[in-house]
Amino acid sequence: MRVSVIGTSGSGKTTFAGALAAALGARHVDLDAINWQPGWKDLNQGDPDEFRRRVAHAVAAEAWVSCGNYSKVRPIVLARATHLVWLDYPKPIVMGRVLRRSFVRAVSGKELWPGTGNRELFSRWLDREHPIRWAWDTYERRRRDYAAMFDDPGLAQLTKHRLRHPREAAGLIDLLTSSRGRPQGGPGDPS
Repeated sequence: MRVSVIGTSGSGKTTFAGALAAALGARHVDLDAINWQPGWKDLNQGDPDEFRRRVAHAVAAEAWVSCGNYSKVRPIVLARATHLVWLDYPKPIVMGRVLRRSFVRAVSGKELWPGTGNRELFSRWLDREHPIRWAWDTYERRRRDYAAMFDDPGLAQLTKHRLRHPREAAGLIDLLTSSRGRPQGGPGDPS
């Protein structure tokens, strides 16, 4: 099983993807961890060819769960994916999560991706690119884009799951782990 998890910033993609990967015994491919290099170097913008190369290598495996919203590598990820999960949570839930996450990260000073030295800073909270502002500013656009993606006939080969509330996450993890190994479209497959 190869699962791509999408959703607006702060929706819980990394947490959900990590839990699903652990339950499946699959690799967790965190696109942010691939993208963000030491000193906040952004491969997606600064070296997109290298970013594509690294992502292609990561999703070449037979089983993985990825999380991230990078349009430059989306075709690479979706070409290999068997499932697409959209965490389509209400804006108040997303904003509460991104505020809590940013606060905890800033207070703890914990490195976001091991080996990068990148840490959350309160002083960057009002930056246009900070996850708090980014989640607020892009929420509606992302919902429209992801709804169009779910309706795209070019992605009909994917088994798609749209979660509208965090309480649905555990049930989907249970469903996907119990249906692992069944042929797509077989009994218990919600597609």
